[in-house]
Amino acid sequence: MTAAVEMLDIRKEFPGVVANDNVNLTVQEGEIHALVGENGAGKSTLMNVLYGLYHPEGGTIKIRGKTVRIRKNSDAIDLGIGMVHQSFKLVPSFTVTENITLGTEPRKNGIFLDQDTARESVAEISKRFGLKVDADSRIQDLPVGVQQRVEILKALYRNADILILDEPTAVLTPQETDDLFAVIRSLVAKGKTVIFITHKLREVLEISDRVTVMRDGKVIGTKDTQDTNSKELARMMVGRDVLLRVEKAPAHPTDPVLRAEKITVLDDRSLRAVRGVSLEVRAGEILGIAGVQGNGQRELVEAIIGLRPVLEGKVLLKGQDMTKENVRNRRENGISCVPEDRYVRGLALSASLEDNLIVANYFKAPMSKGVILDLKTIAEFADEMITTFDVRTIGRQVPAFTLSGGNLQKIVLAREISARPDLLVVAQPTRGLDIGSIEFVHRRIVETRDAGTAILLVSAELDEVMSLSDRIAVLYEGKIVGEIAGDQATEERLGLWMAGITEEDALHKEEVGGV
Repeated sequence: MTAAVEMLDIRKEFPGVVANDNVNLTVQEGEIHALVGENGAGKSTLMNVLYGLYHPEGGTIKIRGKTVRIRKNSDAIDLGIGMVHQSFKLVPSFTVTENITLGTEPRKNGIFLDQDTARESVAEISKRFGLKVDADSRIQDLPVGVQQRVEILKALYRNADILILDEPTAVLTPQETDDLFAVIRSLVAKGKTVIFITHKLREVLEISDRVTVMRDGKVIGTKDTQDTNSKELARMMVGRDVLLRVEKAPAHPTDPVLRAEKITVLDDRSLRAVRGVSLEVRAGEILGIAGVQGNGQRELVEAIIGLRPVLEGKVLLKGQDMTKENVRNRRENGISCVPEDRYVRGLALSASLEDNLIVANYFKAPMSKGVILDLKTIAEFADEMITTFDVRTIGRQVPAFTLSGGNLQKIVLAREISARPDLLVVAQPTRGLDIGSIEFVHRRIVETRDAGTAILLVSAELDEVMSLSDRIAVLYEGKIVGEIAGDQATEERLGLWMAGITEEDALHKEEVGGV
């Protein structure tokens, strides 16, 4: 059988880094081939080489048995290769048709845009591949799952037979993920080949035919999916056994630490992003906030930690009204935060690790004596944090920007947890991290809970919320639409809430359907 893709001895270098070290990859026609590995393993670089976004220093690419040169992404498109990136490349104000046909619009007499033909072409390809979309809808009005369909249709419109999907489920609800998998299977049934980049091993086992694991720029091995399991794949990815599920004892919550009372918060456009939310987090428990990104999570976090004003309602910490207090006063009263964007909110990237670790408490004992910094104490503290949190670095004085994302997240965690807060707000704690770093971060969060801290966890990763949380609340369009004990939660129920479907809505649909 002729392979759809053969990448032979591919070598791609960046200054000081070998991203692909003579990599070999074979993808058969008509298969779903998963490509997995930790951050920096080289998998996205390899696919960017295949799609013509990077030029390799060496190696050969064969498409359907023929050696090809892919110098730019238009070459890849001409060869029938399409790529759907994790960050969608769509114009929000354009319609579905305008996005799909952008750059290849049909024309009348070779001059005027033929919108009717374009719309008919989009409708036809949508029907042929079972990807239902409204050709006249504007992208900004569509849910994330439908936007992803538009991206896939855009590739199919350009006659792609080989589809590369880069982390395609990162922002989808469980139901949207199921829909995507149904689409992928239907595409393969119609003769397409799919390369599926993901870090979610459960999805690898569910959707793929074969899986290739990369580590440190090299291929560790390729397995038939039916002959492997998540533990083996994790071991291949990291080079050691990895704890895939959080091990934690039952919580023993005590007194309420955080109470939000019917708070309303505006977004950057002065629209109501959080609408009358009430919640409570007790000492020694983790309250997880689940939801598709963009439903008010960021604004809720910023209102609690003091970065965004509360329009209506109150924020209480241990019974004390913090609603109008600034960030420093809230920190002094026991709030710590691991922000969702460690690069923008969490760290000063040009400053040293030592400076980043003491930025919240350099002005008080034991870090300073009056107005004089105690450099010896600071150095000892920084070294202790680097050791305790297993930060891979050559020393405390190196600039933060020299570290990987996982190590930077450990620096943020070290600073915030070492403050021994009453309330720890953790937003998207493992975004962009590899499986080994995820294991470490999860363990630290649980240890902090067990030490008696109240933890508010906000994550777009449903597996993470379900694994860590003692209670789970779902935020949809700025409102909490459901709350449940962590050990009673199911993906199906949470997924419905994340789509805005309450139990009352579901019951009503069943009753109507039964009439």
